[in-house]
Amino acid sequence: MTTPETVSTIYLATDHAGFALKEVVKDWLLSLGKYKVVDCGAKLLESEDDFPDFIKLAAGAVSVKPENSKAFIFGGSGQGEAMVANRFNNVRATVYYGGNIEIIRLSREHNDANILSFGARFVTPDEVIEVAKMWLATNPTLNERHVRRIKKIETITRELRKQ
Repeated sequence: MTTPETVSTIYLATDHAGFALKEVVKDWLLSLGKYKVVDCGAKLLESEDDFPDFIKLAAGAVSVKPENSKAFIFGGSGQGEAMVANRFNNVRATVYYGGNIEIIRLSREHNDANILSFGARFVTPDEVIEVAKMWLATNPTLNERHVRRIKKIETITRELRKQ
């Protein structure tokens, strides 16, 4: 389980649709001076790039070190990006594209989500920073039923990899 105190690295990834928002979040994270920030791309705004090429780098990194890393990923809707991320062991990606931020708090408290995917076409930079701050500061509850369910998610993922 990750807590705000254990997170040392935050990975960022996007395609063209979320490029500008990724840059805003990267600047904000760097200004905090609290995290190692790794930009997995896109590094240039290219309208024909493909999000899976970048998302797999961030999700793969979180998958290897889920106890001390998180990622923010960006796309037009954030949905496809989360779908790619959730293919990796130890990754629990959730999506935010506006609305009630309580759902994002619950993604940390109940599911220990470690990747937050933003639908860049539906949120403002200020909204993203507000949500990111809250998400990073929220601890998992460690309630027995939530821990049990997270373990079941990981078991299912590993079983499916064997097929």
